[in-house]
Amino acid sequence: MIKALKTFLPVIAASLLSAFAAVIIYRQVEQPKEIIIQREQVPPEAFDRKVSYKSSTPSTSKRNTIVDQNFVRASQEATPGVVFINTRQLIQRDFFGGNSYGTSSGSGVIISPNGYIVTNNHVIENGEKISVTLNDNREYDAKIIGTDPTTDIALLKIEEENLPHLLFGNSDSLQVGEWVLAIGSPFRLQSTVTAGIVSAKARNINILENQQYGIESFIQTDAAVNPGNSGGALVNIQGDLIGVNTAIITQTGKYEGYSFAVPSNLVQKIIRDLKDYGSVQRGLLGINISNVDASIAEELDLPNVEGILISNINPGSAAAESGLKMGDVIIRINNSKVASIPELQELIARFRPGDQVEVGYFRNGKYNIKQVTLKNYINTTDLLSTRMMHGGSWDDLGMEARDLTRAEMYRLETKGVRVESITRNSKLHRTNMEAGFIITKVNKNPISNVDELAQAIDEARHEVIFEGFYEQHDGAYWYTFKK
Repeated sequence: MIKALKTFLPVIAASLLSAFAAVIIYRQVEQPKEIIIQREQVPPEAFDRKVSYKSSTPSTSKRNTIVDQNFVRASQEATPGVVFINTRQLIQRDFFGGNSYGTSSGSGVIISPNGYIVTNNHVIENGEKISVTLNDNREYDAKIIGTDPTTDIALLKIEEENLPHLLFGNSDSLQVGEWVLAIGSPFRLQSTVTAGIVSAKARNINILENQQYGIESFIQTDAAVNPGNSGGALVNIQGDLIGVNTAIITQTGKYEGYSFAVPSNLVQKIIRDLKDYGSVQRGLLGINISNVDASIAEELDLPNVEGILISNINPGSAAAESGLKMGDVIIRINNSKVASIPELQELIARFRPGDQVEVGYFRNGKYNIKQVTLKNYINTTDLLSTRMMHGGSWDDLGMEARDLTRAEMYRLETKGVRVESITRNSKLHRTNMEAGFIITKVNKNPISNVDELAQAIDEARHEVIFEGFYEQHDGAYWYTFKK
């Protein structure tokens, strides 16, 4: 055995030396192969939404990188300014004086560093106590500054400074197909971010059909929105607020691909009015309208099947005084084209009584322009000061009231406050008072405006007596309630 090994050892050694020599020669002659993982560099200008890429072979990695980066940036900037809102609501009072309460929740958006928050009216409607939880879990009590059921927008205030807040974007420049993020608290899941695209603009879904002068010109998106998202933010990929999430269309009560937001440009006007006047100052044309269809366009010799047909004009209205007529077809307000009723309503809703707008319209096949000075719903250019009675010792009074206009004081020969609306199940609702009641005295003391009304209620100790009258009924009326 030993002798055999001695015989084969030289052969084995020679073979190993030959193998090593072959490897060394191969490495010298043949270069090793290099595997390259190619990653496309995204140029800085790609983050500008106006930049587009055109290629015969679209790059999925490039597109996803751009979108992902913008989603991260927008989420980081916008999420701290979105809050969770919890509302305790008075449901009813029983015969023995006990109260039944319920709760509802939603979202809100901080729009200023000193604590102003915009949300939906239906989130805080009939709220007896409203609490706001920030993204960092700090909690505050909120007071209602004002509400506007006609757009489902409400303005709240918390007492704090240096808060993270969102900046308003321009909803007019928003394009169908553009990426957007919805941020809110669906099912109480605070600070939830979902993504989608703008599916349509100026969409009417008839959720405010019971509201006189209701405005529906929603941004429609396919970003997932569920119960609890109401009042939350719809932002673009720059993180700017371009809408307030308000509603979904669903067969199940949960998200099915269709969500709707109030455009930011309309929201800004609403909250300015609520801060300045306590209610929305609506400028009106004073017309009844319908959309133009193919048969109307042909009959009126219109160049396109679009626009808004004036079917009736209210006497003494802004439209009547400007010379607009039944049969005119409005296609433009100032520099903005209007092709449908929601677009017209949204644009006009951004103006106050006394503001002048330029109306472009077709009459007898010819294009014309008129300057129209908008009026309020009582056909004057006055700004109507109204206030929703919330907070203080009359928290559940449940009344919206406004000062009498100069014309009303002259006609009625009195000063006072007009009741515009009364909340169901509120203190005043249980007195059987009706909207339209004109309050002239509180506890036998004359009052001239809403500020004096609020002060008189605050100063009353136990019982409050409203004295006044209705225009359509003879005689004086009294309504009494306990504080």
